[in-house]
Amino acid sequence: MATTDSTAPRGYHHGDLRHAILAAALDVIRSEGPGALSLRDLARRAGVSHAAPAHHFKDRAGLLTAIAAEGHDLLAEAVAEADGLREAGVGYVRFATRHPAHFQVMFQPELYRADDPDLVAAKDRSTRELRAAVAQLGADPELAGVAAWSLAHGFATLLLTHNLERAVGDGDPEDVFRVLAEISFTPPSGRTPE
Repeated sequence: MATTDSTAPRGYHHGDLRHAILAAALDVIRSEGPGALSLRDLARRAGVSHAAPAHHFKDRAGLLTAIAAEGHDLLAEAVAEADGLREAGVGYVRFATRHPAHFQVMFQPELYRADDPDLVAAKDRSTRELRAAVAQLGADPELAGVAAWSLAHGFATLLLTHNLERAVGDGDPEDVFRVLAEISFTPPSGRTPE
């Protein structure tokens, strides 16, 4: 089977145009950020008329809404596979590093339609999985959730923006996160959690 050069523009020839536009959008977001997205440019990249993407995504906000919804579904899967809160955090970090374009869009509600039914359902799934992991702490679930989310989201964000290169070094970011979670959620010896 012949492979194609991943640096060559990929045109849409047949099949799933929606998927082709989403894939092209994720490439643009990864390399240039969500502000660089243009449906006209994505149509050019896919080799279709400039109006073709609008059949699937009405406009730029519609495309970003679809990306955010897909991201929340992927996040829900990553967290659901985890055993315990620490591993749920690792799943969160793994999701962010494997899907950085989704991660960039999901937490910028000004980019998309927050009331979109598919997005609302996907956010509910990811929130439910995250809350289930936090419930194991036995602490105030709201505050424990904020603490756990702050740690995982902050670590993932700093990692993706290359602000942890010195701290992580050649180590596996997931292992580094496990140590941070242990430090953050294990009381010092001799003390019991309040």
